Amino acid sequence: MNILVIGSGGREHALCWKLAASPILTSLYCAPGNGGIADEAECVALDIADHGAVIDFCTERRIDLVIVGPEAPLVEGMVDDLEAAGIRAFGPSKRASQLEASKGFTKDLCARHNIPTGAYRRFTDAETARAYVVEQGAPIVVKADGLAAGKGVTVAMTVVEAHAAIDEAFGGRFGEAGAEIVIEAFLEGEEASFFCLTDGETIIPLATAQDHKAVGEGDTGPNTGGMGAYSPAPVMTPDMIERTMKEIIEPTVRGMAAEGMPFRGILFAGLMIGADGPKLIEYNIRFGDPECQVLMTRLKSDLLLALVACMDGVLKNVDMRWHDDPAMVVVMAAEGYPGDVVKGSEIRGLADAWAVDGVTVFHAGTKRDGDRVLANGGRVLGVTASGATVTEAQKRAYTAVDRIDWPQGFCRRDIGWRAVARESKT
Repeated sequence: MNILVIGSGGREHALCWKLAASPILTSLYCAPGNGGIADEAECVALDIADHGAVIDFCTERRIDLVIVGPEAPLVEGMVDDLEAAGIRAFGPSKRASQLEASKGFTKDLCARHNIPTGAYRRFTDAETARAYVVEQGAPIVVKADGLAAGKGVTVAMTVVEAHAAIDEAFGGRFGEAGAEIVIEAFLEGEEASFFCLTDGETIIPLATAQDHKAVGEGDTGPNTGGMGAYSPAPVMTPDMIERTMKEIIEPTVRGMAAEGMPFRGILFAGLMIGADGPKLIEYNIRFGDPECQVLMTRLKSDLLLALVACMDGVLKNVDMRWHDDPAMVVVMAAEGYPGDVVKGSEIRGLADAWAVDGVTVFHAGTKRDGDRVLANGGRVLGVTASGATVTEAQKRAYTAVDRIDWPQGFCRRDIGWRAVARESKT
């Protein structure tokens, strides 16, 4: 098969790395790709916002399947446009993509189908929103309704913080994504990421993960797209997985189908696991980044076969197998992230990092300049390691991080702390 992957981040590098191992793969392309993906696939300088150009490329190269990595092209209807042109594409339709495109849409869906989530209200003006916060008190959560690259959520511990987040959203920081906001109850518990593959009828639960959103150690500082992750998430016990499927995932897939927008693709539930069980924080409509890096490291099965079965509506015939060993990814980001960063600094020592047992270094914001690798974004590398325990995976990952010579980069030094603490007690 000839495959085109859309995207340029660490998620897409991990997908290309896994797809490259498939025996049914003939040619692998990635648009636009990055400095690391170039080792796995032919990178193509396409403007992925120009769906016509993507369609022309697919026709010219006889692409059998397009795999859309990031959320923005899905929300903009890339799958619909490709399929209208007779090109198979993996991912949800534009209408189904509302599950991520609008926090309010998802909250309303939960209300209609009795899916457990935090109490909420939607707002289109600051004055009413501010009054609601005063009425409810803090802590409370303020979210931009639309896509904000993981940075549109504020967990406000005070009313003053919540008011600042409201003013920021309506003040234009997130553009159209902040024209409406959702304010919801603060949920107590432990967060987890739960991934499923669905063809609209059959649902296959994939591995669980736990990510670290805050930029600083101890989960402090502003939220980011993700500073690291590990899989599996110990909080997701077999009982909790079963409850999540029955109480959250299955009603969502049934509800979307019943409302005329069947969901097909990767469904990624951000969960809060509390004393009374799982509650939905939000949905994403694609693999998480950096969670994808640890999932692909643990996946035994042929990813491409599973995605093709999903597109063909025969997911019931697929069995996904996973390595028992846990995996962890530590994100190395450019100084200043999640704010403004300086691009162009050189990264050395990558081969030394790769040489650590069990380590793979996935590229996110990188580009090549001859033999040099340069930083070209906020989140730049995903140093990923597997091990017999989370503790061993963590040790390997940070050993590899310390071999990378990049003074302009930084990382959190406590990725996996919850799981490591659990292991130390056993």
